[in-house]
Amino acid sequence: MRFHYFFTGLFNLLFAFSVNAADVPFTFDNETDAERYRNLVEELRCLVCQNQTLADSGADLAQDLRNEIYQMIQTGRSNDEIVDFLVDRYGDFVLYRPPLNTTTILLWFGPFLIFTAAILIVIRIIRRQSMEVPEQQGMENRGKHS
Repeated sequence: MRFHYFFTGLFNLLFAFSVNAADVPFTFDNETDAERYRNLVEELRCLVCQNQTLADSGADLAQDLRNEIYQMIQTGRSNDEIVDFLVDRYGDFVLYRPPLNTTTILLWFGPFLIFTAAILIVIRIIRRQSMEVPEQQGMENRGKHS
C-alpha cells in the first residue's frame, strides 16, 4: 500500500514539473515586438483545445506554436507572414476569426442554421400537439353524448 502512495506522489511531482517547464517566458528586444507577440497569440486558436487561444492554452502544441511565433518575430517576419505561414500549415481553423469563403461557410453560418432548424422543429412539435388536443377533446365529447 505504501508503494501506491509513493508512486502516486512521484507521478504528481513529475507531472507538476513538466507542466511548469512547458511554458517558457519570452524576452523581447522592444515593447513593439512583445505587443505583436501578445496580439498574435490572442488571435490564433489552439488546435488541441479548439475553444482557447494560444495564449490561454496549456497544450504542448500551443507552446510549440508560441515558440514558433516568437522565433518568427525574432527573425523579423511580419504579422501577415506569420499568420499566412500558420494558415498554410494548419488551415483557416487556426484563426479565431476565419475569413468568409467556401471552406469556412459552415464555421460562420453553421450555428445559425442549427439554431434555425431547432426552432422550426420546436414550432412543428407545438403545432402538432395543439392539433391533437382538440381532436381528442372532440372524441371525448362524442362518447358522452352517445
